[in-house]
Amino acid sequence: MGGFLSALTARFPSIWHDTILGMSAVEIDNVTKMFRDVTAVDRLSLAVTEGSVHGFIGPNGSGKTTTMRMIANILHPDSGIIRVFGEERRSTRSAIMAYLPEERGVYRKMRVRALLEFHGELRGGHNVTAEVDRWLERLDLARCAEQKIETLSKGMSQKVQFIATVVPEPKLLILDEPFSGLDPVSTDMIRSAILDMRRHGCTVILSTHDMGMAQTLCDSILMIFRGKKVLDGTLDAIQSNYPSDTIRVELEKGISAVNNLPGIDQVKDLGKVQELHMSGGCDAQEVLQALAARTRIISFAVIKPSLHDIFVRIAGPQQEAREAASVA
Repeated sequence: MGGFLSALTARFPSIWHDTILGMSAVEIDNVTKMFRDVTAVDRLSLAVTEGSVHGFIGPNGSGKTTTMRMIANILHPDSGIIRVFGEERRSTRSAIMAYLPEERGVYRKMRVRALLEFHGELRGGHNVTAEVDRWLERLDLARCAEQKIETLSKGMSQKVQFIATVVPEPKLLILDEPFSGLDPVSTDMIRSAILDMRRHGCTVILSTHDMGMAQTLCDSILMIFRGKKVLDGTLDAIQSNYPSDTIRVELEKGISAVNNLPGIDQVKDLGKVQELHMSGGCDAQEVLQALAARTRIISFAVIKPSLHDIFVRIAGPQQEAREAASVA
C-alpha cells in the first residue's frame, strides 16, 4: 500500500494533495510585508486546508494581524503570493470571505436587527432577515433586536459584530481574537457556532492568546514569532518535536515538597498542582521515588508539553535572554 501511495503522489501530485490531504482554502507563498524598516511578516509560507479551523498564535506584534489583513485583501504583500480558493487574492470576490478585526466597530446609533440586515445584505446581495433572526436566537440576542447598539454591554455588542461577520455564511471566515472580553457562556456560544460552520464546510482562520482554546478548537496551528513561522501543523505533530519532559504532580505538602528536587530545573506552581520540568538525563522514576520520600503523592503523571508550554519556550523571557546573549 505504501508503494502504491508513493507512486500515486509522484505521478499525480495535485490530485493527491486535493483528494487525500484536502484542498487548500488559503495558500501563502513566501510572503513578506514591511512597514518602513520593520519586517512585520518575513517570507511566510502556509497552506490552510479547506473546511478546517486554523489557529494563529504568537506574541503581540508578531505578525498575526498583518497576515490576516493580507489574506482579507486589506493589506498587500511586498513580495510573494496569496491565493484564496486557488485565485490570487487581488481577484477573489469578497462575498465568499468575511473578516472580523480585533478592533471592533459598529454604528452605535443603529438598532441591532437593522444593523445586521444592513451588513448582511451589503455582503450577500439578498434579503437576510431569516438568517439574522436565527443567529439572534442562537446567540441569545433576540430580546435585544430592537435596541440600539449603544445600549448593549460590551460582550453583547461583540456577539452582534460576530453575527454581522457571518451573515450570510462565508466560505472563508477570518476572526482576530474573537473570544476577547467574552464571558464563559458567550465564549461557548461562539465556539459552538464556529464548529457548526466548519461542519458545513466553512474554513475558519482565527487568532487567539488563549492557548487552551487553540489546543482544543483548532485542527492546525501556526505560530509566528518576530514575523517568522516557527510552528505549523496539528497539535500532535507539534508536540512530537518536543520530549515528554514535564511531570504534573499533586502533593499533600504542595509546593514545599518540590524544593531542590534532584533532576528538576524548573517548577511551575499552578496552585493545587505543580509542573516540574526535568533536566536532560533525568529519570522520572527517580523523581517519583524522591517525592514519595518527602510527602504523600496524590497524583503523578509524565506529560507532553502543552501548547502554552511550547509557546513560552519559544517566546518567553528565558528564550529572549538566550537570543540576546548569542547576539552579544
